[in-house]
Amino acid sequence: MIRRPPRSTLFPYTTLFRSYFGDRGFLHPRRDIELLLQDLLNCSRIDLYLRFDEPLDRSQLDTLRSWVTRRTKNEPIQYITGKTEFYGLEIEVNESVLIPRPETERLVDVAIHTIGQNGTSKILDVGTGSGCIAIALAHEIPQAQITAVDINEDTLALAKSNSRRHRLNNIEFRQMDFLKDIPGEKYDMIVCNPPYVPEVEMEALMPDVRDYEPRISLTDNADGLTFYHRLAQVGPDLLEHHGWLIMEVGLEEHPEKAKAIFQNSPYDKPDLITDYNGDPRVLKVRLQND
Repeated sequence: MIRRPPRSTLFPYTTLFRSYFGDRGFLHPRRDIELLLQDLLNCSRIDLYLRFDEPLDRSQLDTLRSWVTRRTKNEPIQYITGKTEFYGLEIEVNESVLIPRPETERLVDVAIHTIGQNGTSKILDVGTGSGCIAIALAHEIPQAQITAVDINEDTLALAKSNSRRHRLNNIEFRQMDFLKDIPGEKYDMIVCNPPYVPEVEMEALMPDVRDYEPRISLTDNADGLTFYHRLAQVGPDLLEHHGWLIMEVGLEEHPEKAKAIFQNSPYDKPDLITDYNGDPRVLKVRLQND
C-alpha cells in the first residue's frame, strides 16, 4: 500500500516513490518517478526541482498513484504515459507497437549519412510500427518520398496519427505482409528494424519487454533471421541500381549471422556499424547489380 507523505507537494512524493521503486528492485527508481512526474505536470526535469513546493491536486495524486502501481508491475513508462521521444520528436506509443529505442536512432543516423539530406530519394520502411523511423527520416529529409508498410492495421493507424502530429506529407502508409508481398516500385533505400530476437531467447528478456511489448515486433518465432533472408531475397526487385539496405541487428552472435546472409552476390561489402556503446547494431548493405 502506498502511504501518504506529510505534504501534497512534489518533493515528498518524489522522495516517497523513489524509495518505493527502489525497495522493489527497480534499477532506476529516481529516473522512473521523475519521468512520470514530468508527464503528469507537462514539464522538464529541471522544472520538477524548481517547482518542488508546488501542491498536487486530488486528480493529479490519483493519477500518479495509478501510474506508480502500473509501473511496479513492470509496465513500461512509455506505455503508461502513452508517448516517448525519438530523434527529438514526440512519438505516441501503445501496446500495439514496439517502444522506439536509442539503437534505432543510430539506424536513422546511418540512413541519413548514407543517402544525404538533399534530393528526392525514395525510401521504404519495412515494419514501420509507431512510424518512428519513417517520421524521423521524413522530418530530416523533407524532399524524400517514404513508403511505410506494416502488417497490422491498428499499428498503421497509430503511425498515421504520429505523422499527422508532425505535419508530414511525404509518407505513404500501406498495410502489407512483407513476408508474402512487396510493393511494386523501386527504392533508393530500404530501412528495417525487424523482429530479431530468437524464439529461444524470449523468456530471458526483461519482464518490461517480454510481458508488455508486442511479440510480433520482437521475434520471428524462429532464429531471428527470417526478415534478413526475406530482404536479401527481394532486395534486387525493390532496390534501384546500387541501392542500400539499412537494418537493425541484435546482440552477441546475431549481427554476424545477419551479415553472412548478404555476403554473396548481388550484394557488396556488408558492413556492421556500432552504436554509441560500441556494439554492432546496424547492418548496412549495398546492392551491386552491375
